[in-house]
Amino acid sequence: MECISVFDMLKIGVGPSSSHTLGPWRAAERWIEELRENNQLKQVEKIQVILYGSLSLTGKGHATDTAVALGLLGTDPVTIPVEKITSYITELKETKKLLFGGEHPLAFDFDTDIIFKREFLPFHANGIEFRGQLKNGKTNSETYYSIGGGFVVKEERANSKENKAVFKTFPFPIKTGEELLAFCKQEQKSISEIVLENERSLNSDDEINANIHHIWNTMLECMYTGCHSEGTLPGGLNVRRRAYDIHKKLKGTLPYSNPKEWIETIRDTEVKFRQILKWVSCFALSVNEVNASLGRVVTAPTNGSAGVIPAVLMYYLVIENHDGDFDDVKRFLLVASEIGSIFKKGATISAAMGGCQAEIGVSSAMAAGALTELMGGTPEQVLCAAEIAMEHHLGLTCDPIGGLVQVPCIERNSMGAIKAINAAELAMDTDPETAKVPLDKVVNTMWETAKDMSTKYKETSEGGLAVGVFLSDC
Repeated sequence: MECISVFDMLKIGVGPSSSHTLGPWRAAERWIEELRENNQLKQVEKIQVILYGSLSLTGKGHATDTAVALGLLGTDPVTIPVEKITSYITELKETKKLLFGGEHPLAFDFDTDIIFKREFLPFHANGIEFRGQLKNGKTNSETYYSIGGGFVVKEERANSKENKAVFKTFPFPIKTGEELLAFCKQEQKSISEIVLENERSLNSDDEINANIHHIWNTMLECMYTGCHSEGTLPGGLNVRRRAYDIHKKLKGTLPYSNPKEWIETIRDTEVKFRQILKWVSCFALSVNEVNASLGRVVTAPTNGSAGVIPAVLMYYLVIENHDGDFDDVKRFLLVASEIGSIFKKGATISAAMGGCQAEIGVSSAMAAGALTELMGGTPEQVLCAAEIAMEHHLGLTCDPIGGLVQVPCIERNSMGAIKAINAAELAMDTDPETAKVPLDKVVNTMWETAKDMSTKYKETSEGGLAVGVFLSDC
């Protein structure tokens, strides 16, 4: 059984898309790694990259070409100074020279050596082929698939080298919600405790805590940046950042100078009922405005849906429980990651395969379940909350205008976060024994819906709002 680490489901990267930006970036890194292992990297004389299917159709708007180039340069999405991305690409375009893998200079034309091919490969909608012409006249050609959430595979999921846990054995191997509940009952543990035991087979407690701190701090920095950045998002749609204005109206006059002080300031602000919804929307919008501008976010489980989980977690910390601490953050993220992995194993987290139900729907389910555990819900109620959240996202299409992760994507994070909170509240008042739809049924239904959905509505910008709204109208 595929075993997925918490830090595979929640990983740090650069926007705007986990499948179209982070995945191709990681694919380029992986190709370079394989060339090094075969002592071929410095034998390469010429490079071409071919983007297939959804990567081609919405690749420009999702900055896929930029991500590929950054990967070929040997940069890493976790550590690259995001403020330098534009200058790296500008220099590459002007000089038409690439330092391949950060060490091997090659001629490279950004505009012609990255080829957009509308053809869909059979295995997955997001195919990417790297071709390297070698000095001996031979060609090294490798094809990878970006299957959502930054995960990259070759022809089989078993080859998923990016998933460090895939060849491990968890003490509690879980594929379905039913299996998860059985382990909780058998061990008399909460969901977060079961997930923690699995993660301990991969990392020490110190490593787990350090990684969770890193993830939460990145989420917090992202929200903070989004709430304090004004202007217009790049890409040509002229979408104005809204988190800045919303935040300005809500925050009051209490002083702060960093994200941690910011949390305390919000806690001390008198929050009226209607303002709760505005704060949650503000948190979600802030993340995805950062994401849309090639900022650093946490893939949760994708970049396009990166705002839901931090928004709901912030809601808990600044509205629901002012005494919330790192232990609450840890439990929240552990539960969220496990729910996400159940959807990944049983369906998909790729909008190119399942539409936006696979992104916003899954992230809303993850957040709803995690919030329910923090609110004192049983494991059964946690899965009930996840089911409710997904049930009301079934059939949601992915139809980005101009191929950009902006309209309707940014607002959908706000809606997903609000639905997650509502689902958690409903689950807390529900007897799971009377629930009509178990989580596993909605996971299966989501996958069947994905298979029935027209390709036009799967991140191709060939249907829905993407064709119903003309760019000239924007």
